[in-house]
Amino acid sequence: MGAVGVIGAVLGSVAALFVLIVVGAAFFKSASRSETSRPIAVPTYEPSERATDDDEPFPERTRTQEPTDEPTTSEPTSRPTERETEDTEQEPRQTVTLNTSLKNNTMYRAGILPRLKCPAGNASIFSHSQLKSLILKTGKCMDRAWKPILEKQGIEFSPPGYAIAARRGRGACGDYPSPGNIVPYYCPQNNTIYASTSAMARGNGNARGYGQIISWHGGIISMMAHEYGHHVQNITGLMNSWWRSTLDTSNRNAKLALSRRLELQATCFGGMWMRSVASSYPVSTSNRSRLFWFYGQVGDHPGYPRDHGKPVNNNRWFRQGWTKSKAYQCNTWMASSSATS
Repeated sequence: MGAVGVIGAVLGSVAALFVLIVVGAAFFKSASRSETSRPIAVPTYEPSERATDDDEPFPERTRTQEPTDEPTTSEPTSRPTERETEDTEQEPRQTVTLNTSLKNNTMYRAGILPRLKCPAGNASIFSHSQLKSLILKTGKCMDRAWKPILEKQGIEFSPPGYAIAARRGRGACGDYPSPGNIVPYYCPQNNTIYASTSAMARGNGNARGYGQIISWHGGIISMMAHEYGHHVQNITGLMNSWWRSTLDTSNRNAKLALSRRLELQATCFGGMWMRSVASSYPVSTSNRSRLFWFYGQVGDHPGYPRDHGKPVNNNRWFRQGWTKSKAYQCNTWMASSSATS
C-alpha cells in the first residue's frame, strides 16, 4: 500500500477511537505576510456582532470577571467611611456572556493569532528525547498564541496537558497509540494530548509513520497543532456542542458529517498556528509546500469511515487556516457540505 493509502487507512481506523473517547468523556461528565498560494473560497462571511444562532439552540455559558480598573498605589488622604467601604466591596462584577454554539461561537471573534517567535531548531523526529522536547516546547508556544486572543473574548483559558511516550502507554481515554495506529489523540476527559514518538516517526504495525512520509519535524508538529485545535474546541464549548448534535441524531451519515466538520476545523486551527510561527520556526517556502502536500495525503479513503474528510478537503482547510489566518475562517459549520465531505 502506498503512502497515501496507508496514512488514509491510519486516520480512517482511528476515527472510531476518537468517537469512543468523546463518548467516554460525555458519560464520565454526566456521571460525575502575503502568500503565493491560492486561498480557497470557503467560508468568506464575516462573523456577526451579535452572537446568536437559531440553528444551534445550545445554552450560552456565562462567566464573571473582576473589574479591570487598576487599584491606586497612593495612600488615601482620609479613611473611607463604613458606607463607602460597603459600596466598594459590593461593586458588581462584569458579566461576559459566551456563545458556545457551533456556528456563532464567541471564539470566532478572536481574529488572528499573534506572530510569535518559536524556533524549532534541528530536532530529529527519530530521537524520542528530542521530539518530546520539541513537542513540549511548541506546546508552550501554542499556549502563548491562543491564550491572549481567547481571553480577550472572555473565554477562560487553560493549557492542555501532555503525555508523550517513547513507545506506548495508557491514558484516560485508552491506549496510545491504539493497535495498528500512529496518530496522537486529545482526551477531553482530562484535557490531555497523548502521543507516541516512535509510532509517529517510525510507524506502528503495518501503519507507516509520519516520519516515513515527511521527515521534516514540521509535519509531526502540525499534527500536534491539530490536536491542540481539539483542545481549543473543548475550552470554547465547540466540542460539547458538537457532541450534543451527535447525540441528537440517529442517522449514521449525519454523525459522520458532524465528525468531519469537527476534524477539519481542528486542521484549520493547526494551519493558523503553523502560519503564526512561520518566520521563526521557520517554515521555508519549500517546507510550506511540503506541508500542503502532506495534508493532501491524509484523510478518508475508500473502505474506511468517512469521518475526517477527503484528502482534498484536509489540504484545503489546512491552507485555509494558513492563508486566511483568522478564527472565523475556520468555521467549518458554516461551510458547504462539499467543502466538508
